[in-house]
Amino acid sequence: MHRVGYLLSEGFQVMAISTQAVFEFANLVVGEPFYRVDNYSMAGGEVRSSLGLSIGTRPATPRSQADTWMVAGVIDPVAVPPSAEMTRFVQRASRQARRVAGLCTGGFVLAEAGALAGRRATTHWAHAQTLQQRHPEIQVEPDRIFIADGNVWTSAGMTAGLDLALGLVEKDLGPEVARSVAHRLVMHQRRAGGQSQHSELLKLAPKSDRIQQALDYARQHLATPLGVEKLAEVVHLSPRQFSRVFTEETGQSPAKAIEGLRLEAARLMVEQGRHPLEVIARETGFRDRRHLREAFLRGYGMAPRLVRQGARQAG
Repeated sequence: MHRVGYLLSEGFQVMAISTQAVFEFANLVVGEPFYRVDNYSMAGGEVRSSLGLSIGTRPATPRSQADTWMVAGVIDPVAVPPSAEMTRFVQRASRQARRVAGLCTGGFVLAEAGALAGRRATTHWAHAQTLQQRHPEIQVEPDRIFIADGNVWTSAGMTAGLDLALGLVEKDLGPEVARSVAHRLVMHQRRAGGQSQHSELLKLAPKSDRIQQALDYARQHLATPLGVEKLAEVVHLSPRQFSRVFTEETGQSPAKAIEGLRLEAARLMVEQGRHPLEVIARETGFRDRRHLREAFLRGYGMAPRLVRQGARQAG
């Protein structure tokens, strides 16, 4: 049985324990209790989350054992730094356990313990610069969902912890089990570790249902021509009116927004590594492999081949 220990501190971010559902459903998929999950804190007893929810915990002592330690973060890792006792515990755990993971700002605890020295790591985008400034010995990559560098894993903020947990399940039980777990959890997609923390749809943030409808249609029909005329027809506006309203609500022209959606979809396919670039270009609406490469250079400053290589290293 693989033991997963969650290390919680007072005020831990409540999303951290949502990742336990990944291990719960992994057990259901394989039909046996492969994972055992326990909650720990330095003193043991009840620990309050950032939301006020209290969780019962075991005391974390030198004798506490886990194959994987999951270190939960807090809302503000600068205002609430880890205790010296917790830092020492994580130092020891990172040497003895099979793996150790920092969920969201839990990466700050790993950093204080020296577990990230000389490694690649990520954290919530809002705290990535602080992590880098405080720990220049770490290669902080602020635009990643999660990173696995050897036996040390770190995730971006909030829901990215679910992706990290799925990555652990895939490592332990294979991609088919991980996909089945994601399906049972009704996750829209299983994001690769190298994927960007930022979503084009969220960045556009339209104010009206009509423009949101046009963007939803575009995302579902990326392989087809998506000119202003077509999108305007979908939402029953004239092309001129559609362009004006779209730009007012999103701050971008329809053409630029559609290229962003295509580029995001193409990047996900490139990182997953299951299709040749010619197929990816066709499925996401680029003319050919060369057109795809040009878009990647403009958008990400690197060719698709290097993005794929980076995703493989991160996994």
